[in-house]
Amino acid sequence: MTTTADIRLRHIIEQTAVALTDIDGRFHKHNLTDAVRDRLSRDDLDPHIKAAALDKLAQSLVTGFGEHRNPRRRRTGTLFHPRDIVKLGTGIWVWMDRATDSDLLEWSRLSRRNGVRVDLADAEVQDYVDQRIDAFRAHADVVYLGDLERAVFGWADGDTALSDLPDRDRQAVPAATRGPAGT
Repeated sequence: MTTTADIRLRHIIEQTAVALTDIDGRFHKHNLTDAVRDRLSRDDLDPHIKAAALDKLAQSLVTGFGEHRNPRRRRTGTLFHPRDIVKLGTGIWVWMDRATDSDLLEWSRLSRRNGVRVDLADAEVQDYVDQRIDAFRAHADVVYLGDLERAVFGWADGDTALSDLPDRDRQAVPAATRGPAGT
């Protein structure tokens, strides 16, 4: 569930990203990270927002820990390391040293399901990019994707309905911070 504090944090990040965006529509992630950290460290920030930011930090650190301990092929030719972590879904993790046969079957099932999702998402990206590259070639006078989407694929600025965003982000995008040129 998205809380008001989560929405406010996303708003802070988006406002900061828009402020850092150059004339070509680009910004550097490390600059955004630094600027967001500066905004979150201000004394006048609401305590609920600071608490939500600390929650996000803790979640990020735990996720990073889990990714670092994710089993991967070792020089010895095996995935096993006793201090690696097998993720079983629904937030249950088990040290690889203590994993059971049913843990391994669950891990395999989840890995296969995630692989299918990744493959589908990648295919969607490849199809989209192929179509847009073909359109860029056919419309050599168009430089930016936003202009191409409007001219060739019928995107209208009114199409920026929040209903197009994932549920978790619908309220996080204030109209005034939708990016360069109101997009």
